[in-house]
Amino acid sequence: MEQQLNNRTLDAKEWALTIFISSLPLIGFIMVLVWAFSEGNIHRKNWAQGTLILMVIAIAIALAFLFLFGGLALVSNWLN
Repeated sequence: MEQQLNNRTLDAKEWALTIFISSLPLIGFIMVLVWAFSEGNIHRKNWAQGTLILMVIAIAIALAFLFLFGGLALVSNWLN
């Protein structure tokens, strides 16, 4: 019976609530981690894992720009 609950599709209301909660700044990140690594609904789990992958890529790109342009700003300020 529990396997059936883990495989059922989420309706629009549940998806809306899931996306709303995940969009909250700190609580959303924590909930995405919980959903990605828990034994809950398989569809929400897969969505959360994909969202985490996108978050890691976005953070890596943001850090790369920060170090690149921040380093250029420090060097140009040091040279003047």
